[in-house]
Amino acid sequence: MPEKSDYQPGQLSWTDLTSSDPDAAKDFYSALFGWSFQDMEMPYGIYSVANLKDTTVSGVMAQAEEVKASGAPSAWNTYATVADCAASTEAAEAAGGTVVMGPMALEQVGTMSVVQDPTGAYICLWQAETPGDGAGLVNEHGAFTWAELLTDDQEAAAAFYGEVLGWSANDMQTPDGQDGKIFVLGDIPVASTRGLPMEGVPPHWFTYFAHDDVDAGAATIAEAGGTVVMEPFDMPPGRIAVAQDNTGAGFAIITLNPDFSPMG
Repeated sequence: MPEKSDYQPGQLSWTDLTSSDPDAAKDFYSALFGWSFQDMEMPYGIYSVANLKDTTVSGVMAQAEEVKASGAPSAWNTYATVADCAASTEAAEAAGGTVVMGPMALEQVGTMSVVQDPTGAYICLWQAETPGDGAGLVNEHGAFTWAELLTDDQEAAAAFYGEVLGWSANDMQTPDGQDGKIFVLGDIPVASTRGLPMEGVPPHWFTYFAHDDVDAGAATIAEAGGTVVMEPFDMPPGRIAVAQDNTGAGFAIITLNPDFSPMG
């Protein structure tokens, strides 16, 4: 079982869902991944921690009322581990980012902030109370396996994340032939970036979860009220399907090829 508890500053370590209908979303992901949930009272409301094999892997929370009223879609959030949330938030602003939510301490859990990079994508900075904490499983069915930044300015993004998270950016060709970059922390691949998939889509981080059988997973997505946006297709990293859950949040599932093991 690919357990993980050693996230270093600069690594992506967590993902959670802000949903217009958290109860419906929990039913959906329980059907798709076998997640169970434990509700926690937080300063901003109920946070439902997702567990897989008795290990914490993700979370679900409700959209703020003003966000829901605006018609904003449900969305998956990406978290990067940092050693000092306040210092990294200041660094993000100095590097041309926008602080959306300043550092907020969550009792006995950690400190987080939300920033918008110069291209418009949102990312959460996370200082865990216990250093190294994050998703307890990676790269297996129902667990976080990769995140990809979709943006119309990869150079600006590379400069920003280099300053804030210490990433290096190496040019690459994406599996579908686009120009992209692979972000590396030391010698550890941590994320990737490519252009926006279509006009009108804003820059954003996109989440991938491992699934034992993508074709069966695509069928489950439809049965559970979601939408399969791209039917299963093969790429060098594995077999992938792109989907929206039953509250509109986009994500992908992937059956990883045996020689591909992301997440450091």
